[in-house]
Amino acid sequence: MGDKKKISLSRRDFISVTAQMAAFMGLSSLGARQMMAAVQKDDRPDVVWLHFQECTGCSESLLRATHPAVGQLILDLISLNYHETLMAAAGHQAEKSLQDAVKKGNYVLVVEGSIPVKDNGVYCQIAGKTALKILQETAPRAAAIIAIGSCASWGGVQSKAPNPTGASPVQAIIKNKPIINLPGCPGHPDIFLSTVLYYLTFKKLPKLDAKGRPLLGYGTKLHDHCERKAHFDAGRFVTRYGDKGHQNGWCLYLMGCKGPVTYASCNALRFNDVGVWPVSQGHPCAGCTEDNQAFEVPIHQPPKIITDQTPDILADQIRAENANRVMDADLLATYPLVNEPKERGLGTLVGAGVAGAVIGAALGFAGAVASKLPDKAKEGQDEQKTE
Repeated sequence: MGDKKKISLSRRDFISVTAQMAAFMGLSSLGARQMMAAVQKDDRPDVVWLHFQECTGCSESLLRATHPAVGQLILDLISLNYHETLMAAAGHQAEKSLQDAVKKGNYVLVVEGSIPVKDNGVYCQIAGKTALKILQETAPRAAAIIAIGSCASWGGVQSKAPNPTGASPVQAIIKNKPIINLPGCPGHPDIFLSTVLYYLTFKKLPKLDAKGRPLLGYGTKLHDHCERKAHFDAGRFVTRYGDKGHQNGWCLYLMGCKGPVTYASCNALRFNDVGVWPVSQGHPCAGCTEDNQAFEVPIHQPPKIITDQTPDILADQIRAENANRVMDADLLATYPLVNEPKERGLGTLVGAGVAGAVIGAALGFAGAVASKLPDKAKEGQDEQKTE
């Protein structure tokens, strides 16, 4: 590939692509213009893409990207120096491309798949080197590291017990480099492209959440914008695949949908222009972007979500006092907290009256939710109360 960059996109398509990416990132018109200017420069970000323990699903998703198409992505917006699936070279030529990129340094390192560490990593080897060694050699020279997909971000299904290979996520191995997690099964190509373009434009990483995920793709819960949320609010739940509720598009929460505890944008962004996502097709969300849901909680088991269903005045104190606990519906408003800050007014007689009203409202809410749940859910609640 020559040093001088040449844009193959038409001017109209180029503006459309960059404007879409800027809008997705929440940038202003000024930010969109900055991105356009950065993309047209000759210093496109070099990208090295490594494959380890994975199914190549993230790369397959990238191959089916259409805004822009993968050819435009590679040739116009980034410089993909090494990718085992996409590169024409093979054998020693391919490995030389990787060595040359590492020697040059300052690239964006993309890791797809988990890394086995047991027995010195012998369970995954490429060109005579273990995945562990390859990562340890390429990470120090990288400007930033992107762990794409749930395998690279959290370890994936292969890291779950008994985990015979010692499969581990990137962040468990590399500690001295900025790591961006783009979880998902697969990771979304538009979120990947947006992250790289943000780095190219502003020479810094986008804002990340506590789990290292960019807020531009993982800033909201799926439940908040789900097309089935109205059925959840009305207490209409699917209890068996193929039942009346399933046929009518009711809420899949009782079928194990993890949408209420999953931060992602699958329902808004969709994949590869097909216009659907699992929940829209009648399958519960598996929570693949969450490290404590994907491959941990059985797919049929509903998550604990009641902390999101309490009155606002109680929500912050519940989260503060019970951040590491899962609360059940009938426990949320049983007693007022003894250490309530006085500025909230709960230490006065008037405040006590307000607290009583709020607690009564919360209890009434719990009862209303229980009355809406199918018999199957009510039975579970009755068992909890008996215990």
